[in-house]
Amino acid sequence: MIAEYKVEGDVAVITLNNPPVNGLGLSTRVGIAQALDKANADPAVKAIVLTGAGKAFSGGADIREFGSPKAVQEPNLLSVIRALELSDKPVVAAVHSIAMGGGLELALGAHYRIAAPGTKVALPEVKLGLIPGAGGTQRLPRVLGVEPALNMIVSGEPVPAEMLAMIPGQKLFDKIAASPEKLAEEALALAREVAAKHADGSALPLVRNLPAKHPQGDGYFQFARNMVKGMAKNFPAPAKCVDAVEAATKRKFEDGMAYEREIFLNLMLTPECRALRHLFAAERAASKIPDVGDDVKPRDIKSVAVIGAGTMGGGIAMNFLNAGIPVTILETKQDALDRGLATIRKNYEAQVKKGKLKQDKYEQRMALLKSTLSYDDLKGADLIIEAVFEELGVKEQVFKKLDEVAKPGAILASNTSTLDVDKIAAFTKRPQDVVGMHFFSPANVMRLLEVVRGAKTAKDVLATVMVIAKKIKKTAVVSGVCDGFIGNRMIEQYSRQAGFLLDEGATPQQVDKAIEKFGFAMGPFRMGDLAGNDIGWAIRKRRAVEKPGMKYSGTADRLCELSRFGQKTGAGWYDYQAGKRDAIPSPVVGELIEKYRKDQGITPRKISDEEIVQRLVFSLVNEGARILEDGIASKSGDIDMVYLTGYGFPIWRGGPMQYASEVGLFNVAHAMQRFAKNPHDDAEFWQPAALIQQLVAEGKGFGG
Repeated sequence: MIAEYKVEGDVAVITLNNPPVNGLGLSTRVGIAQALDKANADPAVKAIVLTGAGKAFSGGADIREFGSPKAVQEPNLLSVIRALELSDKPVVAAVHSIAMGGGLELALGAHYRIAAPGTKVALPEVKLGLIPGAGGTQRLPRVLGVEPALNMIVSGEPVPAEMLAMIPGQKLFDKIAASPEKLAEEALALAREVAAKHADGSALPLVRNLPAKHPQGDGYFQFARNMVKGMAKNFPAPAKCVDAVEAATKRKFEDGMAYEREIFLNLMLTPECRALRHLFAAERAASKIPDVGDDVKPRDIKSVAVIGAGTMGGGIAMNFLNAGIPVTILETKQDALDRGLATIRKNYEAQVKKGKLKQDKYEQRMALLKSTLSYDDLKGADLIIEAVFEELGVKEQVFKKLDEVAKPGAILASNTSTLDVDKIAAFTKRPQDVVGMHFFSPANVMRLLEVVRGAKTAKDVLATVMVIAKKIKKTAVVSGVCDGFIGNRMIEQYSRQAGFLLDEGATPQQVDKAIEKFGFAMGPFRMGDLAGNDIGWAIRKRRAVEKPGMKYSGTADRLCELSRFGQKTGAGWYDYQAGKRDAIPSPVVGELIEKYRKDQGITPRKISDEEIVQRLVFSLVNEGARILEDGIASKSGDIDMVYLTGYGFPIWRGGPMQYASEVGLFNVAHAMQRFAKNPHDDAEFWQPAALIQQLVAEGKGFGG
């Protein structure tokens, strides 16, 4: 049953039972409405308790129904909430664990509310580019006060029920239960108490009848708008939250509800909302591997070893220490080990100084860390992650040694960003235990983890890595084996286009500014200076041997020949002052680019920002489509997750594949065909991928 019904003496208990979070899909809504009718029709029932089974009261609307007929099919959520309000018998909402979105709005329709300690309460719709759509903006200000309610609605962040219960004059919770275990018992007692109170036929309390006022009125809402505008300029929903809450203070309840609904429906049609809903769905889908079902049991990971105490190794180790998992870190020399350990301490101490980490937590984490110069000390590790120099010969030495010392069943992972995981696995006699775990720098900060599946990687190894990724708070995306996997294979094409744009007339600062205005965190030339231009130089040298016909601009090589490797050398595409990261346009680079154009016989032309953005972004899209064709990624949403969490693609655009679908693949393909005619570009690359051509013919976008 989606909504279970039972009678405890003279109280009917309706329990939402729609795992995992008791989502308010159509079947759940029907179940609640039917149970309410049943309780009101039973003369033996004096009051009703509404609660949720399992680990949630309700997580809110079922996002799978968004935009579908089921979302508005009667009884819709508004109708169910109205049915609660119109119940002849008092309804007590007994909330626990989580009450979010429509779940909180449902509770606000009850006559009384009791919460278990530890309950997380939120209206998170803003994170999907929406405002609450079932009365949240109209009812929450009436029970919490305008300012606390608006803060919750604009942020979308969960707040503990106990904290909300401390707000002076709040009417959200009539009671906080003594403990989660006591909630059911105390809810029944409250139901009987209010049933007796209203036995004389006195009116049941409705949130809609409470006042909503702010003492500063217009002044406060203008202040709120200014704050929101500065913080969320690329998202329309937060400002609309302010409008809706203001309406709660100025309009009749029903008029405020109509205004909220109008805003909600209009926001549903915005590209930002579609992008954020896509992100929400793609993030959850990324953890699903088509041929690795729930029946595949993950291995138990109780201890981890990391080989290499450099920047990456130290950052990787911190992820596991933060999750309470013991780590042994190995280096070949004592001084390198000491430097690595000092960096980890320094990172934690900086967090303590900023108040982001308590001293005792820091000490607990450092107590979980052991260091060694001997591979013999890795014998007990369940997961061993290699983070050594990106050179196949070095990886070979490490994995042959690991094959000798690691216990049977230990997972052997490589942090390689481009190298062939199958070749690395072949250095061992246990290729089924080898997997790629490509962390992004800084590894203790960046959310993305590319999980590279080798040809022989066991299914339970994949399942284990996906579970452990969640434990260390990473967004894991599975990639097949190819040069650069998903992210770096695509960024190479993006970087090639950036070089061609310089050849044809753009400057590094014009390219960076154009793509940063589009929403990228950093343009390609600033990114190159940050990462180190020598990294790209090494890849191009390798390409010259592996793919001698591949076309590149020569400006980047000439830059590196001057040892302008970026921030670490104080000079790259830009100049840098000691101790500062400000990118200063360089006359040396300007002269270098001009000379290269003359040497190549290229007459520079004026290039628009629109062309810059299209060539950079559509290069990602075309290579992404080929990655899907090759089976390297299983779905376009995985590619979007890589770029949203690892490469600074603007969240409000939903990732390169979602953005291309938003623009229209017909338009994208036509732009590619136009770029293919450019004599200074790569005509072969700009032939639209077969998948794009197929989707254009079918009138479709990337499906997610």
